[in-house]
Amino acid sequence: MQIRKIAAMAAMALALTACGGSTGTSASGGSLRIMAPAAPGGGWDQTSRTAEQAIKSVDPGRKTEVFNVNGAGGTIGLAQLAGEKGNGNLLMTMGLVMVGAIEQNKSKVTLAETTPIAKLTEEYEIVVVPAESPLKSLADLVAAWKADPAKVSVAGGSAGGTDHILAGLMAKAAGVDPKQVNYIAHSGGGEALNALLGNKVSIGVSGIGEFAEHVKSGKLRALGVSAPERVESVDAPTLKEGGLDVALANWRGMVAPAGLSDTDKKALVDLVTKMHASQAWKDALAKNGWIDAFQAGDEFAQFLTSEQTRIKGVIAEMGLVS
Repeated sequence: MQIRKIAAMAAMALALTACGGSTGTSASGGSLRIMAPAAPGGGWDQTSRTAEQAIKSVDPGRKTEVFNVNGAGGTIGLAQLAGEKGNGNLLMTMGLVMVGAIEQNKSKVTLAETTPIAKLTEEYEIVVVPAESPLKSLADLVAAWKADPAKVSVAGGSAGGTDHILAGLMAKAAGVDPKQVNYIAHSGGGEALNALLGNKVSIGVSGIGEFAEHVKSGKLRALGVSAPERVESVDAPTLKEGGLDVALANWRGMVAPAGLSDTDKKALVDLVTKMHASQAWKDALAKNGWIDAFQAGDEFAQFLTSEQTRIKGVIAEMGLVS
């Protein structure tokens, strides 16, 4: 009920904003808004702002802006998007985290009420500890988990999201009941980072791009990465090398509201495809260690359908939903 109220209020606010003289919502050149459905500082925010700059590089005459809608693993933003049916000037960044959060939060609004535009990136996860932590390796983490899972607090993103899933898979591989993991969800990467830097949690799990700079500066120490092979940009073993037979990649993409005309859908797919081909986007991939996993339009829609089935099974096995 609360999500419905928020969606209705958001829709009314945006409708009033749109009444300033322009009657169209066509994607063919109007002001474009990109929603990051989380607090600033996390992966969705980072992806949204990178996309904003890349779009400006290929279409400098078009006004493009990012805004944040925080809460519930992106499902608050998803509810707001659902209230924008037919709006061809709105994109929302999303990904695997949202797929899990929809199940975890039993969201009444689902991805069926969106128009899939494109899958953009994949990114491996990194497991870190504060520089002063007594945990020096994954073996130390496993030992601490086995001694008392409740004493090992794990900071990550939204409940049911990629970070939570990885923590559960790691615990399972270590012989610890995933349901015993003391997982502390945060609404954005910035909040999880603050908890780590303030020594308020034992370990942190997030995308490599979100913690890499702080590992390089020495403020955080990397215990492992969730890639199948070592990642050049990070001086850390894979989880498998550390004794945990786990590999997992996060992914991010963009969707638009449901009910778009064929013309508006094509315009958004074409715009994001053009953005993906830009030098600005390619430079960002390299800088952030993102893997290019581009799929546009119907191909992404098919992937999204299969991914929802896969993640629903994983989080049920992890005991993350009742």
